[in-house]
Amino acid sequence: MSISLKEYFTSLRGKRIAVLGLGVSNRPLVKLLLRYGCTVTGCDRTPREKLDGEVLELEKMGCTLKLGDSYLDDLQADLVFRTPGMHPGNPALESLRQAGAEVTSEMEIFFELCPCTILAVTGSDGKTTTTTLVSEMLKAGGRKVWLGGNIGTPLLPLVRQMAPQDLAVVELSSFQLMDMVRSPGRALITNLSPNHLDVHKDMDEYVDAKKNLFRFQSGTDLLVLNADNAITDGFTGNGITRRFSRRGTGEVCLKDGIICRDGTQVLDPKDILIPGVHNIENYMAAILAVEGLVDDETVRQVAKSFGGVEHRIELVRVKDGVRFYNDSIASSPSRTIAGLRSFPEKVLLIAGGYDKNIPYDELGPEICRHVKKLFLGGATGGKIRTAVENCDAYVPGQPEIRDCGDFESAVRAAAEAAESGDVVLMSPASAAFDQFKNFMVRGDFYKKLVKEL
Repeated sequence: MSISLKEYFTSLRGKRIAVLGLGVSNRPLVKLLLRYGCTVTGCDRTPREKLDGEVLELEKMGCTLKLGDSYLDDLQADLVFRTPGMHPGNPALESLRQAGAEVTSEMEIFFELCPCTILAVTGSDGKTTTTTLVSEMLKAGGRKVWLGGNIGTPLLPLVRQMAPQDLAVVELSSFQLMDMVRSPGRALITNLSPNHLDVHKDMDEYVDAKKNLFRFQSGTDLLVLNADNAITDGFTGNGITRRFSRRGTGEVCLKDGIICRDGTQVLDPKDILIPGVHNIENYMAAILAVEGLVDDETVRQVAKSFGGVEHRIELVRVKDGVRFYNDSIASSPSRTIAGLRSFPEKVLLIAGGYDKNIPYDELGPEICRHVKKLFLGGATGGKIRTAVENCDAYVPGQPEIRDCGDFESAVRAAAEAAESGDVVLMSPASAAFDQFKNFMVRGDFYKKLVKEL
């Protein structure tokens, strides 16, 4: 029987606790620790003069702050909460372990204390939309749902409000999964392709982290996999494994153009409000994840009403006959490819950003096939240009390629070049960290620029 949140945090009194990283997920954790009388040191690379008010408020509550480039130097602790973005093999963490410290994370403790069934989603692309779809289907089916994790809401502080009959729907990144030793009752992996290789040592480590989603499942737990993805299709779970496929090889697949489960029609893709073939896959995955919890009519109702998640092929504005779309979530080539395939016409594409050290070769042919004008900026702009020019389908000037330097210049150049009937798609195939805090800030800035045109 799992212990309660109160029992767990009360047991930490008297221990030296270090919380590494004072971002969105760890701030509520620090407040919880302080509320239960724990001794907490909050560590963050950000210098004091650049901290926001919420972090400084933690100091007023009793948290000792250790800031700046030396924030991990000479750190002593009995218990360490790792921020998701910090590699578990960080030398400072290794030193702490050797000194006897236990290293954990906010998400791992949530899995330990959560009193209800957890449905968790990971993958390289589509995980936020799929996680949201699972949540929407369950809520429409009358269930009490707690949605969070990598999707933005820290769930640990909410454990006290959860009941055993509730359901927690959690999105997990590879960073969160790297040192997890617990798996959810229902696990879903949308797909896997090269991503985050600026943090992971290699692709093998990235894939191995994703396997933690199901590695610790029991024989009665559910694992949902993508049969069309070579990596995920090769996985073997400990419990019940169900697969989805647009090619007709999974338990949920397309038959005569209709999404079917075990041969029974569930959903006509024409009823799915959000555009793109990749969203058909997201619905297939979600249908398996909620199997036995939601009836098919509820699935159909959600498909007809769910308008999508912000920053994911989001229609921002129609101006002078030009449609502007925000796909800032597309921080990898595969995600941008999915976005490009969502439109029947060739688009004006804005791409480029922070370099995560991932290959761009597969993006070149897709850009040649789906883009008539390409506007590049950021560290990956040159890599994307090379991928386009080196592919067999490339003909000089098709697409027209412009190197714009930075993000804002690329947006303005695309807007000036667009004519009535055009689609302008901001889908960077790159992370935002070269110019923005995250993809959400990038997307908001894009929307601001577009609305000011």
